Amino acid sequence: MARFSGQNASRKYLFVLSCVALIGIVLIADLLWASSSASASSPYWSTNLDLALESTGVAVHASMPKPAKKSSRAAEDKDLKGLNATFADLPAPELEWEEMAEAPVPRLDGAAIQIKNLLYVFAGYGNINYVHSHVDMYDFIGNTWVGRFDMPKEMAHSHLGMATDGRYIYIVTGQHGPQCRGPTARNFVLDTETKNWHDLPPLPFPRYAPATQLWRGRLHVMGGSKEDRHEPALEHWSLPVMDGKALEQEWHTEVPIPRGGPHRACIVANDKLFVIGGQEGDFMAKPGSPIFKCVRRSEVVYGDVYMLDDGLKWKNLPPMPKPDSHIEFAWKVVNNSVIIAGGTTEKHPVSKKMVLVGEVFQFNLGTLEWSVIGRLPFRIKDNLSRVLGRLVVLHFWAARQRARRPFSEEGCRLYVANEAPAVISSF
Repeated sequence: MARFSGQNASRKYLFVLSCVALIGIVLIADLLWASSSASASSPYWSTNLDLALESTGVAVHASMPKPAKKSSRAAEDKDLKGLNATFADLPAPELEWEEMAEAPVPRLDGAAIQIKNLLYVFAGYGNINYVHSHVDMYDFIGNTWVGRFDMPKEMAHSHLGMATDGRYIYIVTGQHGPQCRGPTARNFVLDTETKNWHDLPPLPFPRYAPATQLWRGRLHVMGGSKEDRHEPALEHWSLPVMDGKALEQEWHTEVPIPRGGPHRACIVANDKLFVIGGQEGDFMAKPGSPIFKCVRRSEVVYGDVYMLDDGLKWKNLPPMPKPDSHIEFAWKVVNNSVIIAGGTTEKHPVSKKMVLVGEVFQFNLGTLEWSVIGRLPFRIKDNLSRVLGRLVVLHFWAARQRARRPFSEEGCRLYVANEAPAVISSF
C-alpha cells in the first residue's frame, strides 16, 4: 500500500512539472514573437526609414511600402541640406568642360607640379595595395602625355610635400609603400632639365602630407601628420636652398603653425606665405597588421586660412566657404587670386561617408574675400590643378574617389574649362 501511494505521488509530481514546463515554453514563445513584431515595426530598426515621416511624427509600420531609393542628385542634395547645409553644393556658375587626353594610370594621393607647359605627376596609389614609383609628364600645348621616368626607390609614394623654383622640384617626406605604411624622412630634388635626382638633408622627423613651399630662399615644411599618421603636427622647419642644393645641412626651427594636420594648400603670393584648409586626423595602420592595413579614425576637416608675412607670427584670415581638405595640389595663383578646385569636406553626419567637393573657389588676395566661381564636372578628391593661358586644367583621379555623376566609368582624365571665369581668362 505504501509502495502504491509513493508511485501515485511520483506520477502527480511529474504531471505538475510537465504542465509548468509547457506553460513556460508557451510564455517564452509568445515573448519572442512580440519582441520580433515590435522590432519590425520600430523606426529605429528600419534600414529604409523615411526621415521626413519620422520628423513629422507619422508612424512607420512594417506593412507600409518601403520608400523609393533616392537616385537623383537634386534629391540627394535636398536630403543633405536638411541635415547640414555644409554638405550641399554651394551656388555656383556652371562651366562647360572639355575632356582632354586620358592619363596613363589612375592615381590617388599623388603630387603634381607645373613648369611652363609641362605637368609633372608623381607617384600615388594605383589602388590601396599598389603604389606608383614613377613620374608621368603631360604637355598642355600638345594635349599629350610625353614622358615617363622612375623615382628613387627610397622616395615616398604618397602624401608628399612638394615645391618648385621653376626648374628644380623639391620633394619632401611622405608615406613609403601602400596601405597605411610608415613615413620616410628622406627628401629629394629633381632637376627637370636633366632628369637627375639628388638628396636633400632629411627632416628632423618624418611627416605625412605636410604643407610645403619655397619662400625667401628657404624650403618651408610645416604641419602634416605625425608618425602614427593620425596626430596633427604643428612643427615648422626651413632649409636654405639654391639651384637644387641645400646651403646648410640642418633644418631650422620656425614659428609653429597654429593648427596642424595634412592635405593643405600652401601658397606664396605677394611675398607672403599662406596655408589654406586641411584636416586633423587620418586613417591609421591597424595594430599588428602585417600589411599595415588602413583603418578609419576620426577626422575633422576645416577651412582655416593662415598667413605669415614677417616670419614671426601667423595671422588668421577669412576661412574658406566650406571646410576643405586634400587640396595640396589643387590650387593655382592667377591675377592676384588663389583658385582652389574640389577636395573633401566634413563627413555626412548620418552615413559618416566621405563627402566630396565640387566647387571652384577664388580667394582674392587684394580684398581677402572668398567666392565660388564655378563647378567641376564631378565632385572630386585630390585634384591636380594647373593653369595655362586661358584654360583651367584639372587632373582627376577617378576610381572610387569622385562622385558617380555625370559619368560612372573609372579612369584618369584631364578636363579644361572652355568658359572660365574672368579672373582666370583675363590674361
